Amino acid sequence: MKRRWLAWLCLWGAAASAQERVSFGTWALDRTEVTITQFARHAAATGVVTQAEREGGGFEYVAGWQRRAGWNWRQPDGTPPTSDALPAVHLTHAEAAAYCRWAGGRLPTASEWISAAYTEQRRAPPVPWVRGRSYAWPTGDSPAGANTSGPDPWPRAAAAGQTRAGVNGLYDMGANVWEWVADAQGEDRRTMGGSWWYDADQMRAGVTAWKPAGFYAVYIGLRCAYDQPSRPH
Repeated sequence: MKRRWLAWLCLWGAAASAQERVSFGTWALDRTEVTITQFARHAAATGVVTQAEREGGGFEYVAGWQRRAGWNWRQPDGTPPTSDALPAVHLTHAEAAAYCRWAGGRLPTASEWISAAYTEQRRAPPVPWVRGRSYAWPTGDSPAGANTSGPDPWPRAAAAGQTRAGVNGLYDMGANVWEWVADAQGEDRRTMGGSWWYDADQMRAGVTAWKPAGFYAVYIGLRCAYDQPSRPH
């Protein structure tokens, strides 16, 4: 009986993981940004203490970069979060990559991220999405529904699944928080998509943003990619 119960739990966990990812044939991508809950499992399993925790707090830009005491992935704004489904932030590039390895994946490349964010690839996407079409924004024909600095319901970061689902059924590929990807340029690493601090223009595919690999701030999170056998999507 115990073995059957454990086997059921494993199958349930695999199914839940599959539902949380979007497949692109030979690889898949997290449907949402990695959340506080997800990173907490990683921390509990590995004992990781992030650089923001060790150094007293992460950064926020207010007339220059300012360290905020007590701000880290556990409490992004220095107080207990309103939801553990908020994105995990205040993570360096190496910490983001380590999480993805622990989760069985890796950071996506910029080209993978762009393909997933702007070109609809589902076999039978729901209306109004059109298979094979590339959109100006990760949210479609307009940036409406994204969490930017413009008028919207979210004064700061939004929890997973709160904003409008976009191209390929992905959430927050534009805005909410910047996302680390694998691309390197010297000591810098690329981030994608913009954040709630910026206006919608940072969501466009042509934006190129690089940050020091060891940097961490309230605006920077991640999502993971996963290599998988080719299959329809």
